[in-house]
Amino acid sequence: MSLYVIGMNTSAVRTSAQGPEYTVGTIGRDAETGKMYKYVEYDTGAGPVAAVAGNFAYYTGETGTKVTSDLSDSKYIGAGVLQAVIADGGYGWIQVAGQATLTTALTAGADGNALTPVGSTDGTLDVSAAATDHICAIAVTAASKIVYLTCPL
Repeated sequence: MSLYVIGMNTSAVRTSAQGPEYTVGTIGRDAETGKMYKYVEYDTGAGPVAAVAGNFAYYTGETGTKVTSDLSDSKYIGAGVLQAVIADGGYGWIQVAGQATLTTALTAGADGNALTPVGSTDGTLDVSAAATDHICAIAVTAASKIVYLTCPL
C-alpha cells in the first residue's frame, strides 16, 4: 500500500483504452492535508449514472476496487467522493478519508449525524437509521454538504 504517491494528481483520469496509471486499489495520502485517496475503476451501472466530481461513489463488489454512483448497482457500501469525472470503465481517484465537500446535498441529516448509502439517492448519502447500515461519513456542516469521510480502504 502506498501512502505517499509521488506525482499523485487526484483530478487526473484515464480511459479504459489507456489503462490505469497506478495499480487499481492504490492508496495515496496528501502530506499537507492528511486526506486519503484510493485509485479505482468506475462503472456507470445499469442506470447508467455518470461520474460527477464531488458526488459519492459506492463499491460494486467484494474486491473494493470498482465503484459506481448508481446506488441500485452497488453493495450499499460507501467507497468515497469522486475527485473528477471518470468515464465508464475508466480510472481515477476517490477521497476515502478526511473532510470533503459534496456536490449533491445529503438526502437528509443534521450536523453530527452518521451517514450511509442506505436510503439515499444516486451519488449522495442519507442519515443512518439502522444498526446494520454501513456508516461511511459523519455530517460536519450538513447544510453546506461538508462531511468527514470514514470509508473502508
